[in-house]
Amino acid sequence: MRRKDREMDGEFAKQVIDKAAFATLATVNEDGTPYCVPLCPVRDGEYIYFHCALEGKKISNMKARPNVCLSFVGVAAAPEGTFTMSYESAVVSGVAEEALDADEKIRALERICKRYTPGNMAAFDKAIARSLSVTGVWKVRIDEINGKKNG
Repeated sequence: MRRKDREMDGEFAKQVIDKAAFATLATVNEDGTPYCVPLCPVRDGEYIYFHCALEGKKISNMKARPNVCLSFVGVAAAPEGTFTMSYESAVVSGVAEEALDADEKIRALERICKRYTPGNMAAFDKAIARSLSVTGVWKVRIDEINGKKNG
C-alpha cells in the first residue's frame, strides 16, 4: 500500500466488510481481460459468501480461474470545502469456491437474507424450499485482507 499512513489492520477491514452495502467482485475472463460485478455479500468468519445464478460470465470465470478480488467501501463522503474524500475501504483477495453442501448454502443464504432483507425472514423457509436447487452460493476464503481509511 502506497499510503501507509492510511493503512488499517485486518479487524478494521472486516468491520468495513460487515457494514458495506455491497462489494465489487473482480474476476478474469478467458482472454485475460478483467471482469467485475457488484454483489450483496456477507462475511462468515474467514469467508465471504454471495448468492448468484448457476451460470453466467462470473461463474465461468470463477470455475476456470478461481483467484478473485473483492472491494468494499464503507463510509464515503466529500468534506465541505475540500478536494478529497473521507472513506473506509477493504480489499480481499482469495480463492472462490462454489458451496455445494445444502446445509452450508442454507446457512449462507440465511445470513445474506438477515442482513439485506430482515423483514422478510418469515418467508425464508418457503423461499428455500422453492429455489435452493436453482440458486448458486459461492464463497471466497480471505487469503489477504487490507483496510484503508482517510479522514
